[in-house]
Amino acid sequence: MTSPEPQSPAPQPPEPESKDRVHRSAPAIAGGVLLLAITGWLGIDAIVSGEGRTPWLALAVLLLVVPLVIAFTLRPAVYAGDDRLRIRNPFRIVVVPWGQVASLRSAYSNEVLTESGAKYQLWAVPVSLRARKKAARREMRATAQARREMGRDEGRGSALGMRAGLDGGLGGGLGRGSVSEGPARAETDRIMDDLRGLHEARHDVESARGEVTVRWAYEVLAPALAGAVLLLVLVVMG
Repeated sequence: MTSPEPQSPAPQPPEPESKDRVHRSAPAIAGGVLLLAITGWLGIDAIVSGEGRTPWLALAVLLLVVPLVIAFTLRPAVYAGDDRLRIRNPFRIVVVPWGQVASLRSAYSNEVLTESGAKYQLWAVPVSLRARKKAARREMRATAQARREMGRDEGRGSALGMRAGLDGGLGGGLGRGSVSEGPARAETDRIMDDLRGLHEARHDVESARGEVTVRWAYEVLAPALAGAVLLLVLVVMG
């Protein structure tokens, strides 16, 4: 009688890789799409129906303007992963491991400061002073509303307390009825808060160490430079 062959354990499914959190500016994307539509319509119309040097001038302007519009509106993005922060700005891509991040600063622009003292602006997370003012006004209204509700609850609590005598449980229940949801914040400020929390959690992790790398976006610079040279040649030639 033969003994049954030992069965090999079933293979474990691979652990899902954590995806980066992508932050982009919706108003910038909308504005970029609108500018590209207008520029493309005018430029293609000039190329098709223009005479003399007009088609060449239109082509040069398209080569110069379209990459710049894409660079400043559609291209900027911030990718926040478990191990590093990848910043895609108009003309550069900067990869900063969390271990190299010294701080994330918000003033008139949102910036990341590295341990070496370098500073990189987060184009995809622009500061909106108008949004901050709206959030401050919303917070003031919420605070005033909470104070009014607290005053009404205290009035009800005192009346019920006189009826219930020394029963403290009822008063405690009323005290827990109003829970603060935290201060109102602008959208970009909330994004920066999330990035700071991720930095604090991952700064000392071994896998989040490494060197800062910077790569120029030649795919944007090359066509824009070609358009500028062509436009300059056409203007000089008269």
